Amino acid sequence: MLTLRFSLLSLAILMAGCSLIPDYQRPASPVAAQYPQPTQAATSSEDWRTLFNDPALQQLIESALVNNRDLRVAALNVEAFQAQYRIQRADLYPAVSANASESRQRMPPSVTQGKALINSTYTVNLGISAYELDFFGRVRSLSEQALQSWLATEQARRSAQLSLVANVANAYLTWRADQELLELTRDTLVADEQSLHLTTRNRDAGKPSALEQAQAQTSVDSSRANLARYQRQVAQDLNSLTLLVGTPVSPSLPGQPLASDLVEQLPAGLPSDLLQRRPDILQAEYKLKAANANIGAARAAFFPSVSLTANAGTSSRDLSGLFGGGSGAWTFQPQISLPIFNAGSLRASLDYSKLQKDVAVAEYEKSIQTAFQEVADGLAARATYQQQLQAQRDLVEATQTYYNLAQNRYKNGVDSSLTFLDAQRSLFSSQQGLITDRLAQLVAEVNLYTALGGGWRGDESRVQ
Repeated sequence: MLTLRFSLLSLAILMAGCSLIPDYQRPASPVAAQYPQPTQAATSSEDWRTLFNDPALQQLIESALVNNRDLRVAALNVEAFQAQYRIQRADLYPAVSANASESRQRMPPSVTQGKALINSTYTVNLGISAYELDFFGRVRSLSEQALQSWLATEQARRSAQLSLVANVANAYLTWRADQELLELTRDTLVADEQSLHLTTRNRDAGKPSALEQAQAQTSVDSSRANLARYQRQVAQDLNSLTLLVGTPVSPSLPGQPLASDLVEQLPAGLPSDLLQRRPDILQAEYKLKAANANIGAARAAFFPSVSLTANAGTSSRDLSGLFGGGSGAWTFQPQISLPIFNAGSLRASLDYSKLQKDVAVAEYEKSIQTAFQEVADGLAARATYQQQLQAQRDLVEATQTYYNLAQNRYKNGVDSSLTFLDAQRSLFSSQQGLITDRLAQLVAEVNLYTALGGGWRGDESRVQ
């Protein structure tokens, strides 16, 4: 008899270690092994503080990481999923509780056939209630699913933080660019007004035609309209930046010029397995692992479930005799539930779990493909913006020469004011284009930083 009990106990222990979760295999990466750019050494740090060289921008990002409400919600969601995991993990262990109760009952004379009686019962119990013996790993599968969901939410928080850093940087750079465009427009308006004054004075002297004066007036009106537009954009940029940072931003916040090295350039030619560090890809993989664990729980539902309720304590009619001799009591109540007929519900649940895993695999692969495209686009932009900016600088230099010559010829009476006004518009347009292209280059560098998951070193730990 002792041998039989030992064998049953050994069998229960062995079955308690059983798991029906499928062996997880990370899907193969559906992208090329290398980005379509020449390879260079990558030695920079991934810390955003080393990426942005403007102290004002660093200060704004620090403030946003503390005060941004969206990031705060993401952090709270992580804590909520952590609590859910702790709740699910607690089901792996029996819940022990102590209970004390008192029961008093009055029996009327009509029942006792005499005088009324009052019965009292005092009880103290210590025990467990409906603890499931996890022979087939259903509870452990659900705990694993909760764990992976928690980890996925943590990666969602990292993704939100990474996006916040990039959004603050892009909003700040846009604000600085619009400020420079506003200042350029002010200078252009002053020059246009001077040209209009000179043209009007010369026309009073009988030299320029009414067409030239109308042309000069057109330039002034156009500059005034641009001035109002850029004033509005600067104000709206500041509002957007304030929303991201979560605290008021001073309109006179000192900053470096847009032409300075505000953003460190990231190296091109990186191995594509760096994508495995991106928070959105890690989040997709954790979701895939959670779906994989759900299959184990759905499989375990086909097998019997065994639950145990047991308690031990004392019971007495008198409080003074509650712990006296002969007052001990115990209850042992095992229960087994075997599914026999459920109209295909369990099979459908298992099929649904497998389909959910297939969906998670497809979403994981799609997230990698999307990330690969974003990085490849960023590297392509980085390779061409240098050429575009240099060409735009040459254009500004050429139009400046054209403007200087046209101004001198107009003042000396060689050309009409129409040529001078055309040179003035060309100079303003080229300077405006240089600011816009510089902003686009800086934004592309920030987006490349984001696409690489916040850095470009390959020695970070990855999901196994």
